[in-house]
Amino acid sequence: MTDFGEDDFFVGSLKGVIAKINPSAQIIDITHRIPSFDVGAASLVLLSSYNYFPKRTIFLVVVDPGVGSFRRILLAKTKEFFFIAPDNGVLSLVIEDEKIEKLIELKNMKFFLPRLSGTFEGRDKMAPVAAWLSKGISCEEFGAEIKQYKKLKIQKPVLKGKEIIGQIVYIDKFGNLITNIPGPMLDSLQAKSKKVRLVLNIKGIEIKSFVQSYSDAKRAELVFLVDSLWMVEIAAREASAAKKLKAKIGDEARIIIKL
Repeated sequence: MTDFGEDDFFVGSLKGVIAKINPSAQIIDITHRIPSFDVGAASLVLLSSYNYFPKRTIFLVVVDPGVGSFRRILLAKTKEFFFIAPDNGVLSLVIEDEKIEKLIELKNMKFFLPRLSGTFEGRDKMAPVAAWLSKGISCEEFGAEIKQYKKLKIQKPVLKGKEIIGQIVYIDKFGNLITNIPGPMLDSLQAKSKKVRLVLNIKGIEIKSFVQSYSDAKRAELVFLVDSLWMVEIAAREASAAKKLKAKIGDEARIIIKL
């Protein structure tokens, strides 16, 4: 998973490095369209997808605005998976979700490419480590175990009386706005009265239709629902909610009880 896009040589180079070391490695693309330098979006996409992969999958995550700096490169081992990524917070959500068994700082140059650049450590360091790991090299061979890692400052939704205050954390290619409000949190509001209805307020606009699926909406109608990530999402059927609302990541979204 990267923010490289698909127009340049970057993704192909990563795959070439892996194939050269381990030709039998199976490579699956999650996405290469993470918004450039957006560590928070990458963290959410990783959290949303990793658990659908087979045990012992190695996740190579190269969203790395600090490439070439003194930031560390990590190998995280959990009970079922491995994650290789820069220490910039991109593993924050998945490390919270999974119990870490080992956290290694990649330092052993034996497993890097012989010629290192200061601008493409995904190719020169991370991809070869992923390939050697897939051939059965133990985690301890790649570097020293550490205890600390960089964590993103993640805004949590707040329940205040008769409303939940959250924010937009991701916008997908359809223009759907994914919030940081977990679907089950709506139960806290609905439990206050059997006769309440929920209304979502964003940018001063009230969205009154709380639906189960996109097909429950009229074409281009703004609605909100609990999506496949089990988060509250704002959508417009067969249209872009982001464009209709001129919304961006970080915008506040409030869900309010209306009688």
